[in-house]
Amino acid sequence: MADRRRMPLPALSTLGRRPRLEVRGPVSRTAAPLEPPPPALPASRMVDNAVYAGGRRIATPDSAAESRRELAAGEDRLVWVGLYRPEPAELGELAEQYDLPELAVEDAIKAHQRPKFERYGDTLFVVLKAARYRDEVEEVEFGELHLFLGRNFAITVRHSESPDLSRVRRRLESEPALLARGSEAVLYAILDAVVDGYRPVVDGLANDIDEIETEVFRGDPGVSRRIYELSQEVLDFQRAAQPLNGILAAITAGFDKYAVEEELRSYLRDVADHVVSVNERVEGFRQQLRDILTVNATLVAQRQNDEIRELTETSIAQGEEVKKISAWAAILFAPTLVGTVYGMNFDKMPELHWAMGYPYALGLMVLVSAALYAVFKRRDWI
Repeated sequence: MADRRRMPLPALSTLGRRPRLEVRGPVSRTAAPLEPPPPALPASRMVDNAVYAGGRRIATPDSAAESRRELAAGEDRLVWVGLYRPEPAELGELAEQYDLPELAVEDAIKAHQRPKFERYGDTLFVVLKAARYRDEVEEVEFGELHLFLGRNFAITVRHSESPDLSRVRRRLESEPALLARGSEAVLYAILDAVVDGYRPVVDGLANDIDEIETEVFRGDPGVSRRIYELSQEVLDFQRAAQPLNGILAAITAGFDKYAVEEELRSYLRDVADHVVSVNERVEGFRQQLRDILTVNATLVAQRQNDEIRELTETSIAQGEEVKKISAWAAILFAPTLVGTVYGMNFDKMPELHWAMGYPYALGLMVLVSAALYAVFKRRDWI
């Protein structure tokens, strides 16, 4: 049992109540009311409230106080109250009727607790994390479930849509011999339902990982983000499922001390085996996603290297073309320069009236072009 300090809390019976205003002196009939009418009380969050005897429902009280009276009316009875996101005042009333531990009630009101198993005297407080795979959005949805279990009562506080405890209740009611074993049977059935709910989640995650592997080798640019998001979901799922090993170990350790029947022991051992299987697969998912992330990073780097190599080869080819263009431009520039000089309209120019001047200019053009061609050819520019 966890050793926790008991902190002072406000009286549970006063949770959710509004202070009353006291009005003194006469009030005119035409005067505006000093206080607005009280708001309508919220509807009860009590999903079901049943009293069982010998595993069979004998009463369905309308309130916690009435179920408490039914419980005291006979021996070997069990009260099972199911709540869905209750108001503090409603849970406070149950705490008074069944002497629930204040710290556990505070946890159940606030929710957002880690999975755990704690014993307060004769009362067990269990927090479970349910999971549901939503195929339409390919996401895992997590919920929280709180259980208060005593010798002759079971109070379940559900903060999510799953698991469907009405199905668990119908299953137990269809097996009176099992339900007659008391709140321990309720604990077993709920644990079994939560763990059974993990199987579709495991299958959904496995399918997502297969899709991611295909996207990785297909080169999908958004696959890195999906790998990260799926890794976070797997981690959250592991945080929900892994603590069940410790919870079931703690329950198993009390088998002999609390004289748990052999049939319930075998049921809980079966649940424990399923939890081990789920945790092994989830750990395998984490390792697989790490490997996929490594492969994806390698493939991305390889594609980047290929792109850089292609860019480099293109740049080299462009450089070769530029060199060729530059070389031929230089070769063509030399005769153009000579022709431009001799094309000037001046009377006094060297060799202007020489009979061999024209052949000399053409020869000079050819000679300079040939020399430039030889230089560029030696340097592999052309």
